[in-house]
Amino acid sequence: MPSLEGAPAELVNRIGERETLLGFLQAVREGKGRALVLSGDAGIGKTALLDDMAARARGFRVLRVSGMQSEMELAFAGLHQLCGPMLERVEMLPKPQQLALRTAFGLAEGPPPARFLIGMAVLSLLSEVSRERPLLCVTDDLHWLDRASAQTLGFVARRLGADPIGMVFGARTPTDEVAGVPALRLDGLAAQHAHELLATALTGPLDMRVRDQIVAETRGNPLALLELPRTMSREELAGGFGFPGTAPLSGRIEESFARQLDALPGDTRLLICLASAEPSGEAKLIWRAASLLGISHVVARPAMESGLADFGHRISFRHPLLRRAAYRLATAEQRRAVHRALAESTDPIADPDRRAWHRAQSTDGPDEDAAADLERSASRAQARGGPSAAAAFLEQAAALTVDPARRSDRLLAAAHANLQAGSYERVLELLAIVRAEPLTELQSARADLLRGNVAFTSGLGNDAPPLLLQAAKRLEPLDLNLARETYLKAWMAAMFAGDLAIGGSLADVSRAALALPVSAHPDEAELVLDALARVIVQGPAAAAPVLRRAISAIVDASLTPDEVLRWGWFAHAAAIGSWDFANWRFLLDRELKVLRTVGAFDLMPIVLAALGTVTTWSGEFATSAAMFAEAETICEATGAPAAAFGPTMLACLRGDEQKAVPLLRSMIAETQVTGQGASVTYANWVAAVLYNGLGRYPEALAAAVESSESSSDLFVALWSLPELVEAATRVGDVRAASAALARLAESTTAGGTDVGLGLEARSRALLSGGDVAERHYREAVERLGRTPLRPELGRAHLLYGEWLRRDNRRVDARHHLKTAHEMFTDLGMRAFAERARRELLATGERVRQGAVDSESALTAQETLIVRLASDGLTNTEIGAQLFLSARTVEWHLRKVYGKLGITSRRQLAAALRQNGDRPDR
Repeated sequence: MPSLEGAPAELVNRIGERETLLGFLQAVREGKGRALVLSGDAGIGKTALLDDMAARARGFRVLRVSGMQSEMELAFAGLHQLCGPMLERVEMLPKPQQLALRTAFGLAEGPPPARFLIGMAVLSLLSEVSRERPLLCVTDDLHWLDRASAQTLGFVARRLGADPIGMVFGARTPTDEVAGVPALRLDGLAAQHAHELLATALTGPLDMRVRDQIVAETRGNPLALLELPRTMSREELAGGFGFPGTAPLSGRIEESFARQLDALPGDTRLLICLASAEPSGEAKLIWRAASLLGISHVVARPAMESGLADFGHRISFRHPLLRRAAYRLATAEQRRAVHRALAESTDPIADPDRRAWHRAQSTDGPDEDAAADLERSASRAQARGGPSAAAAFLEQAAALTVDPARRSDRLLAAAHANLQAGSYERVLELLAIVRAEPLTELQSARADLLRGNVAFTSGLGNDAPPLLLQAAKRLEPLDLNLARETYLKAWMAAMFAGDLAIGGSLADVSRAALALPVSAHPDEAELVLDALARVIVQGPAAAAPVLRRAISAIVDASLTPDEVLRWGWFAHAAAIGSWDFANWRFLLDRELKVLRTVGAFDLMPIVLAALGTVTTWSGEFATSAAMFAEAETICEATGAPAAAFGPTMLACLRGDEQKAVPLLRSMIAETQVTGQGASVTYANWVAAVLYNGLGRYPEALAAAVESSESSSDLFVALWSLPELVEAATRVGDVRAASAALARLAESTTAGGTDVGLGLEARSRALLSGGDVAERHYREAVERLGRTPLRPELGRAHLLYGEWLRRDNRRVDARHHLKTAHEMFTDLGMRAFAERARRELLATGERVRQGAVDSESALTAQETLIVRLASDGLTNTEIGAQLFLSARTVEWHLRKVYGKLGITSRRQLAAALRQNGDRPDR
């Protein structure tokens, strides 16, 4: 590790922190990606340590980013600082990433890029640059970075792998954008070292008691120790340090800077105010604006001689708090004057957004022209994928708007942009402001819709259905198409909330939707809404023709990517309601492909979880495990909570009670927080599958009853009915089994698919006897054999074999029980395999209790990478899918080769089979 000798003189102590940072650099040199947040109060020494670290990064390429409070509204301003010197390398990125980054920087036109696609582009760019030499990215004042940049850099920091890239952030407190990144907290200097630093700021001797008081008051804050004595009078230094104890230390430091600024000539203070209002520090721009204010170059001399600011090729301040103090010290009229001069000096073609922002700050009242400029800036920010910046522009535009109706429109647009950015609290704050305005009926309905969308988007909570239902009703006479869209969202919200919905039940939403006027030529959305509403209000039989028509229209339509994403979930609901698993899987595959193409990775975990349900139910456990691993990887990268639906179902079908029970309990407990009643329904359904496999029928019956009685009647509540019939017949509750069969048959007969009718036949056989039962068992085997649901086919053979054994037809029973046992063993369904083995023993058949499945030596992520590599994807393509650089993918593959004892990709498939990861059929 490099020695600490030769450290900059201004650093006193900080030995432990500097050793940590040098160890960080050494790890990066060795090819280990690292990220760290250096946090602490203003003036605590973060910037000094970052400068020291950059100076010691020998052999590194160092890139710097500084957050600017006045640039927080400019989308990707900070990211442009980082990537600007590397933009010539953009051509080496995959095409979608190239376009995303160029669009974000306003260098190309295209659809607004998804923020995670931008993050992946930056990760790829940094990885490419780090091939030449290690890379250190230093971001100071993270708390003042524009949100789009902070989100992107936080994403990249969480995805560093085997690239020699180090990312260090300086922040007062770690922000949400860097959640999950390791942090190092800086505290004040110890008393001994604080006395040493204070001595460097004093020009003469100081009474020890006064010295001790200064150290105690500053709590060892280095900037305070250096700056506060500069403005203390001789009497203060001699008689005591009289700071009020309740004032924040950062405020005292700013006050000290203000006193130093106040000692400068008036023209110099105005020049410093001008420089503080333009964060770019571009000297030519600032001097052009200075000339408009009648300020000459000569007036900069006092600021430079005092060390407060440097007026070179780039104008900079001694400390960011000095910049803020300079701006606050100026009068309101002076601030408006400098912004006016800066607006006039900024090129309206090259930098229209910065010009619009300065112009807005220069006004002292409503200004429609300035507001219109800001509105255009908001549109450009949206086009670049910066909804947070768009929201800031729109809020400022609203503040400058005279016309009340126009002001309300802009406030609602700002609320919508904040919704897109995930700033839900700010949406509600803006809606509270809007409510005080005189609103038209349409504006009021839009406000209701935004409130409902916040409730729905921020967690699918139980308050979303009534809010969305109210908004839909108000929109009916104003915008019928928007009303239908809102009813669809309300329907889905009610489905997720289930029994926990506070008003706005599925029945309420469905009745209101059916009362809408019918179009002569209904589009896909209207067909789906009508079909779903009829299922709830009129029942499956009456809804069946409309459901089939809606599914056919969605499947056959040539939908744009936006339409696929817009109607995807509602089309799924129609397919599931018809037991149409083939089209459900088609719709999910199509939607996942679109999500990958457009980079909408934040939506992918939901689709992967649904697709994983289909693949798990089909017995493709390796494929579904890979999907769940990918969903978990995406959630880890995006900071979203990972859902337990898929892993819980997988554990239950495998019969792994040790893994399943904690997951089941967690899912049910989380509903108390999220309000998603559908989670309870799902958990009870898969629990019933688990306990039926284990042969613990009373527990299976209790779980199936709980699931089937949910008000979410279209989905899991129906799926639990075959489990209820099986468990109830085993415990002798014929009445409960018969009632469940009647409900099941109403739905499956209407759907008319082999999946539904096969499950119905199997359930009907359990309640029959003699030739009737055998006919139903044969029908179940035949129908389910034509579907991809191999676990259900295996269970049909198992139940048929059990029935034959009890009928003393042992030879016939062995055939079906052997088939079931082989299927369950091959699939890895250990509980059902053991149940089939016990039945075979009861027929007199000798059967060994072989290993059902084996644990893979690979981690979930390694298995996922290997499967993608086996499918022929390149390292770059795998990395783009899993938010990893190509070099990190290669590093994982080298580890896999070592674990599997192979040397190339060509050997992967065979090695996986030997390792116990059986490919799906």
